Amino acid sequence: MTFEWNAHRFSGGVLALDLANTVVFRETPERSLDRFSDPAEVSRFSAAAADYRQGEWGNVEFRPPRSPREVAGLIDVREAINRLFRTAVQGGGGLSPVPLSEFLHLGAKLVGDEPDEQPLALPRPLKDGRQISLAAASFLSGVRLFDPLRLERIKICPNCHWLYFDESRNRSRRWCDMNVCGNRAKARRYYDRNTKQAGSSHG
Repeated sequence: MTFEWNAHRFSGGVLALDLANTVVFRETPERSLDRFSDPAEVSRFSAAAADYRQGEWGNVEFRPPRSPREVAGLIDVREAINRLFRTAVQGGGGLSPVPLSEFLHLGAKLVGDEPDEQPLALPRPLKDGRQISLAAASFLSGVRLFDPLRLERIKICPNCHWLYFDESRNRSRRWCDMNVCGNRAKARRYYDRNTKQAGSSHG
């Protein structure tokens, strides 16, 4: 069953985190959902990401995986991105050696698979009309987050557990998407408060 890859699905703010967020509710195994369990969604995500991440990459095309090996490589880098930055947030903001080593090892293989004539760079400098594999682009997007000033802006949404880049001026953003997760939290607090008050009055 397909669904819409809309703006909410790209609440991560950068391609690397958007890719990690294709798994929802990572910290609640019984609710966890992998959007890539349907292989068709990988190509749909790639196309949508090219639109939603123009501010990061410019007008480029993200080439989706073409073989089972490339799909496996994309999933591997997705999980490495998640481990690296989730561990960083939960550990107070630093990059841990083992997740970092794993991420860099996978990335070296991914960029090595790009065509020899492909001029690789961190997001933005690629010329219009260029193609780059979704996996390699996600890796390079993640490398850019190593900057300590950017790393400290990565957070975990307390509702859906997505990673997101907080671009607010004073780093006060609490939810990946206020219109979705923020409103759900407000509704839950309202329900809990009314339920408690109703219970008190009956008591």
